Amino acid sequence: MDRAALADFLRRRREALQPGDVGLAPGPRRRARGLKREEVASLAAMSTDYYTRLEQQRGPQPSEQMLASLARALRLTGGERDYLFQVAGRNAPTAVPAVTHVAPALLRVLDRLDDTPALILSNLGETLVQNRMAAALFGDQSGHTGLARSEIYRWFTDPTERLRYPEDDRDRQSRALVATLRAAYGSMGPQSRAGEFVRALRKASPEFVELWERHEVGRRFADHKTLIHPELGPIELDCQALFTEDQSQALLVLTAPPRSEGHEKLQLLRVLGHERFPSDLLPG
Repeated sequence: MDRAALADFLRRRREALQPGDVGLAPGPRRRARGLKREEVASLAAMSTDYYTRLEQQRGPQPSEQMLASLARALRLTGGERDYLFQVAGRNAPTAVPAVTHVAPALLRVLDRLDDTPALILSNLGETLVQNRMAAALFGDQSGHTGLARSEIYRWFTDPTERLRYPEDDRDRQSRALVATLRAAYGSMGPQSRAGEFVRALRKASPEFVELWERHEVGRRFADHKTLIHPELGPIELDCQALFTEDQSQALLVLTAPPRSEGHEKLQLLRVLGHERFPSDLLPG
């Protein structure tokens, strides 16, 4: 671990960013260059004291998880992320980049979307980042661990995952998720994490086995779907996906036409967040 190089790199990358670069409001006149230490710490989900000690060449060696959070908070490129890991005395992630590092280009777009649900997924269906609107619509996805980080795995192993979709649309969703996993499996290979998901799901779900053997392959760039919110009920939305060049990550943006019922419910969702409305304020 090269403490001096790590501290200098973190400080310089922090000073090179402006609040608007990471989706923060500029606020009053700022005397310091770039982001504040507490802002980086908040974006990386760590304490300000912990981050400050890193910039002061103190504290313990950061874990790989902490480094991945810092790379995401500082909007590092792939090469910058690898350098961060190296000066911190860790092996740069190579086998599972989609899980440990979010594409900066997609993050820049996500940072500017605060009025509609948006999230970044890996090609294995793992939610890497979600904005407040997406958390209100889908629930906070950050608590899932292991294979359950993937919506594909949860769909075939957790019955409650299907409650978000109308019953008559669940077969279509099952086929689409398996086709997405088949595409990832084809590009990553049987010994990859995609292969791990396939082996686990073949043991856990007869439905998955039947769909897997159809050999359907596909990634959805656009879709129209109805999602069921526990407070607002069915919400009809259009879903658009923006993929990275290597297809390993996708930014999903959900919108509704102006003046439609779906648009009105999104406006309510923006106010609702994680709170609950009195029943007489909800659409009937």
